Amino acid sequence: MFKVTEYSADLVKDPFGILTGKRYEFVLDLDVPEEDELHSDKGVYIKLIYIVDENREGILKYELHERTSDLILDFEMEEDEEEAIAAFCKEHLPA
Repeated sequence: MFKVTEYSADLVKDPFGILTGKRYEFVLDLDVPEEDELHSDKGVYIKLIYIVDENREGILKYELHERTSDLILDFEMEEDEEEAIAAFCKEHLPA
């Protein structure tokens, strides 16, 4: 299981008012163990959109990136990893 080492979170602005609820963009730097298939010597981070509205709260979309090259990695998180990341985001929503 990886660990979040740093993060940033920002409210996504909706200038036209067409989106319901609020959306937040998170960028999470990860410490991934060497034995994990997601591990890269170049580092890994997640860029994701977290939604909060009356019908839903959670990760809307995410991408895993290699830190130094910014390449999108073709991996998906396991269910327990996604739940842990969603809980982290919920805990760290900007005011």
